[in-house]
Amino acid sequence: MRRMFFYMERDFRRWLRGRANVLSTLILPAAWLIFVGLALPIRFTDNYLDFIAPGILVLTMLGASLQGGSLLMFDKVLGYLQKFLALPAPRESILFGKILFITLRGLIQATVILVIAILLGANFLSPILILSIYAVLFIFGVFLSSVMTTIALKVDDHDSYAAINAMVSMPLFFTSSALMPYDQMPGWLAVIARANPVSYAIDCIRDLQAGIFPAATLLGLLLGAVLVLLMSVTVFRKATV
Repeated sequence: MRRMFFYMERDFRRWLRGRANVLSTLILPAAWLIFVGLALPIRFTDNYLDFIAPGILVLTMLGASLQGGSLLMFDKVLGYLQKFLALPAPRESILFGKILFITLRGLIQATVILVIAILLGANFLSPILILSIYAVLFIFGVFLSSVMTTIALKVDDHDSYAAINAMVSMPLFFTSSALMPYDQMPGWLAVIARANPVSYAIDCIRDLQAGIFPAATLLGLLLGAVLVLLMSVTVFRKATV
């Protein structure tokens, strides 16, 4: 655990030194929340801000996780990862430190979005609801950051990783339930959206908003996170750089 926190601290220090990166990761989700949540004339709900806020929170975690894989890619390209793998510390501490940093960074960004949503009038005032939202976002962050760190470990250069990132980011968001409910989608899109892990996280938060505990959806998301994390650990143990 101590070694894992050292690797996490290293990435936090590097992130905080790049102030432009910190600001840029907050501006885009906040713009989505303000300009889409308040400006669009949506007819299927009386309060579109309440509907879209869970999607923007998950979008924030999605962006943080997709960008997080590039951290491992830079370590790999610059030769740091090779040195880390040669250390006596367990390899899993490198992986877990990276995943924990990516997830906690996403939660910090999501906190800013959550505060903005509450100030704009979104219904997130219950402390239990807020803690439950953080739990869902944490599980989703672990799930997606495990996927992206594994991809970063397998691809050869940053351009390849950036291409994969661009290929999956927007389709994941726009084929989810972030912008509209399933009954407002075309049939083929609703089928894709129900299988999308982004939708699982969004639906969990919306159910929590409505006072419903989403046991089945949350269990599916948690099971997916555990399976992907185990796969990532297996790949990392066999890694050669």
